[in-house]
Amino acid sequence: MIQASGLRKLYGNTVALDGVDLHVREGEIYGVLGQSGAGKSTLLRCVNLLERPTAGTVTVAGQDLTALPGKELNRARQRIGMIHQHFALLSSRTVAGNVAFPLEVMGVPRAERERRVAELLDLVGLAGRGKDHPARLSGGQKQRVGIARALAGNPAVLLSDEATSALDPATTESILALLKRLNAELGLTILLITHEMHVVKRVCDSVAIMADGRVEESGTIADLIRTPGSRLTREIFPLPEPAPAGSVTLTFTGDPQQPVVSEVVRTFNVDVSILGGSIEDLAGGSVGRLRVSLTGDTAPALDHLRSRGLLVEEAS
Repeated sequence: MIQASGLRKLYGNTVALDGVDLHVREGEIYGVLGQSGAGKSTLLRCVNLLERPTAGTVTVAGQDLTALPGKELNRARQRIGMIHQHFALLSSRTVAGNVAFPLEVMGVPRAERERRVAELLDLVGLAGRGKDHPARLSGGQKQRVGIARALAGNPAVLLSDEATSALDPATTESILALLKRLNAELGLTILLITHEMHVVKRVCDSVAIMADGRVEESGTIADLIRTPGSRLTREIFPLPEPAPAGSVTLTFTGDPQQPVVSEVVRTFNVDVSILGGSIEDLAGGSVGRLRVSLTGDTAPALDHLRSRGLLVEEAS
């Protein structure tokens, strides 16, 4: 649904994006994770060409946006919704007026606008609040208005610019649950940027980790978890580095109740000391990471763990 190839963006002598490639599949929630200054917001604004890249191409829903003239680009943008960190609502307009604004720009007749606005407010949990002004809403309610407005044109793609970073934890959870539901019910492809690992763990199917204008690693959460040396895995499951000599780090997905360690102890006559670890519930299921020290005939035991689908990383 979204394909960015070789994106570069310069601001004078400052390199904001340095050869970024991005592949977002239709219907997935894709997170771009990184700290301030990593290039996340610039990348997002290049996807809908609010910022035109210095080099590279952006294709959305089969259209090369970087090749479209002005009017065609504007029509293509109508299929790309965007929600903002600080809501970007018009204070002089009511909730209904904010949601209706893009429909007015698109020339949608009034009766159809009113029907669509009512439908959208019900969808985001704000039925009956159409006559209120933004000043009367909480932060979470304002963001729900922003989401409803972004959905007004029936977009195929929803871009989220740090949509939860200005919200408290409970409200963040409710907004993430809403995005997850919209993804499932509407088949929306969602590209979100965030500096919060919790957001990636809670809703994302895939992720790209950015630093200094480059993508350091990218892929599905499941694939990255199984990749030796993955930065994503290290950040989700922080363990002291470097790993002690002779220790083994085990990463496993699926049912965390499987007794793989005790099975190895019984079958291969090895002793296991647990040095640290944890289990996390990610959007795709449970994942665990465990660091252990093994003594005895360890080679067959480690081969067995690999055969059970665990990622086994031995410290030298």
